[in-house]
Amino acid sequence: MSNSAEKKRAVGVIGLGTMGMGAAQSLLRAGFAVHGCDLRPAILQALVDAGGVACASPREMGEKCDVAITLVVNAEQTDTVLFGADGAIQAMKPGSVVIASATAAPEYAQTLAGRLAEKGILLLDAPVSGGGAKAAAGQMTMMTAGPPEVYAKIEDVLTGMAGKVYRLGTAHGLGSKVKIVNQLLAGVHIAAAAEAMALGMREGVDPEALFEVITHSAGNSWMFENRVPHILKGDYTPLSAVDIFVKDLGLVLDTARKSKFPLPLSAAAHQMYMMASTAGHGREDDAAVIKIFPGIDLPGNKKTER
Repeated sequence: MSNSAEKKRAVGVIGLGTMGMGAAQSLLRAGFAVHGCDLRPAILQALVDAGGVACASPREMGEKCDVAITLVVNAEQTDTVLFGADGAIQAMKPGSVVIASATAAPEYAQTLAGRLAEKGILLLDAPVSGGGAKAAAGQMTMMTAGPPEVYAKIEDVLTGMAGKVYRLGTAHGLGSKVKIVNQLLAGVHIAAAAEAMALGMREGVDPEALFEVITHSAGNSWMFENRVPHILKGDYTPLSAVDIFVKDLGLVLDTARKSKFPLPLSAAAHQMYMMASTAGHGREDDAAVIKIFPGIDLPGNKKTER
């Protein structure tokens, strides 16, 4: 191994989904020695092909890296990859940093910080957004919170993987609160986009023409422009699944319920995703929420009787 390779800082990414693989690719381009952990052998091979190092377990990764980024689905998976029998914390050294990027309740980030502190490990509460394309380009958005000393240790890592890193305060949980608000908007916007397209198709409007008009009109949104093409192509390959919004809007409603704060639009959208999931579409792309509407002829489907 060359001296320059030996000097590369080792960073671990646990969870090589759309965002995790994008982060790993960005960190590789930024010159880090990226170690990855995922349950899918093909995904690990893709990381190796890109120049990364595959780890058999989070524990193995923790032996090699002083920074671990958890880009898994939820708090439960975060607990497993960090504190399980083969969890990263079993091997990470005091002074190391965990960047926790799963969408989870703010209270979880606060609790996680305390559990890690008992091991001498620092936490950055750091949910992410922006989609797979921005993640792969190193342009994702990070909503972060944590003490100044944690930023000092990982400034180069954050710069390597994100276009915008928002520092929202020193209290863990603030990043998660902002991410929950973002997910409220994202989930409602996708549901509204599906409802609008369903109405247009029901009324006999050409869906391609409808998409063209709306994306150049005041009713457009980032989610409408991003997700409606999935509907037009009849392609529901999950980039972000229906069940993600069953979970995330559930977190939104749970957070608001604790302070008795009403969220009528979030509640309605959550029910739409629940309906789609119950109908068997939970693992399809979140645009599949449009499938709950009766009497419309979706691209790629047989004609529906009215």
